[in-house]
Amino acid sequence: MSLTQRKGRVVIEVPATWMGRMKTRAVQTGQRMAPMADQARTVTAQRLEEARYWAAPRLESAAHEFEHQVAPKVSSMLAATAKRIDPTPIRPRRWPTFVLLSGLAIGAMGYMFYRRNAQQWTEHMKDSASDASRWVNERADRATESTDGLVSDKTNEASRKMQ
Repeated sequence: MSLTQRKGRVVIEVPATWMGRMKTRAVQTGQRMAPMADQARTVTAQRLEEARYWAAPRLESAAHEFEHQVAPKVSSMLAATAKRIDPTPIRPRRWPTFVLLSGLAIGAMGYMFYRRNAQQWTEHMKDSASDASRWVNERADRATESTDGLVSDKTNEASRKMQ
């Protein structure tokens, strides 16, 4: 039900449905409560601001206390727990070091054998070269002797024929 004035007369509107009546009552109640709601909103905003001013330094102090006293203990506890539940215990692995050192030793021995063989090969080649030059010299001497003998025989024969 609502009251309205039209051209100096008061008109009363009566809603036909139950839902319409409830709506009308809710609107009337809202109009009566509006000033109280505004006042409650203002008071609540003031109280919230006061609470923030009061809580901010206490929260900051609590944060520092937590950081300096509780956090290190929690951190060490978590680290100890992680070590305890780790499925693969950390053991120093010696085989990579062994493989590395063995490779270095084999490489050093290979280098020594290479140098020794290279030196022996060089000496052998020197000996072979000197043997070869001696052999070539001997062959050249023999060839010279045989050609000298042949030439002298031929010249002697040719000179005898000429006489």
